[in-house]
Amino acid sequence: MRTLYVSRALALCLAAVTLSSLAQEPTTPKVPIVGVLMLMAGPHENLVPALREGLRQFGYVDGTNVRIERRDAQNHLDRLPKAASELISLGADLIVVGGEPQARAAKQASSAIPIVLVAFDHDPVASGLIDSFSRPGGNVTGIFTRQSELVGKRLELLKEVLPKASKVAVFWDALSVRQLGELEPAAHALGIDLARIELSGSYDYVAAFENARHRRADAVILLFSPRFSNERVRIATLALEQRMPTIYQEESAVEAGGLMSYGSSAVTVYARAAYFVDRLLKGASPVDLPMEHASTFRLVINLKTAKTLRLTIPQSVLLRADRVIQ
Repeated sequence: MRTLYVSRALALCLAAVTLSSLAQEPTTPKVPIVGVLMLMAGPHENLVPALREGLRQFGYVDGTNVRIERRDAQNHLDRLPKAASELISLGADLIVVGGEPQARAAKQASSAIPIVLVAFDHDPVASGLIDSFSRPGGNVTGIFTRQSELVGKRLELLKEVLPKASKVAVFWDALSVRQLGELEPAAHALGIDLARIELSGSYDYVAAFENARHRRADAVILLFSPRFSNERVRIATLALEQRMPTIYQEESAVEAGGLMSYGSSAVTVYARAAYFVDRLLKGASPVDLPMEHASTFRLVINLKTAKTLRLTIPQSVLLRADRVIQ
């Protein structure tokens, strides 16, 4: 009997030691997951890298103390709901989106998970995504920029560089139609005839530039669209081959060989979205995070492209440039 009591005592002691050891073992903290829901991404997609770099400024390193998971609908709107649901299934702590369709898909997938909206030329109040810019309400906050307000200024810049220009081709698609409406009165005021060239389906840029040449356009203005941004290298190459001056919203398009750009850089705006990600991961509520208006605009000029096109950029324009690419 004594042996039995000793055995039981030893067993109880061992159990206690084991439980104590388990209780003292450090638990690995959960790495937060930042979902990114995109309509499309191309080989030159630079927005997620911009977000990753922005997060680094707040002390987050992708794959170490944060995990970025991206889902891409491959330019099919009907695939966005499934992509959003996949991010939720992965356990995303929040979702970063770059437009109204993505925001709606994420919001429909979850009314609880915070959504960081990067809104280009979209009014989230008018569309009902938020209650107001100062107090968004619900689970959406972020940063917005109104591209349609800047298209007239881009046309003015083009006219300064090409004072004899009388016709300008406009490349636009379904995501930039609002900007087209804002461009028309500006063109009328400057005495410029617009050659509207819509791109859709396979986005045949060769045909678009040939159309611009056939209609005797003096230059091309590209309205802001994620598709144009992703394919900026292809567009800039064709523009140089066709000896066609171009102006964009995106600075990265000028880095790729375009002539000029003016506006808020999507790369800069996505990097700024990291501020909202940081606040939300630290426990802030979207309700209490006012949406920001991206109001920093940069004029960028590529002098190498100007030389190829045999253009002389007026000194008055060069002096206003925030960056000149030699």
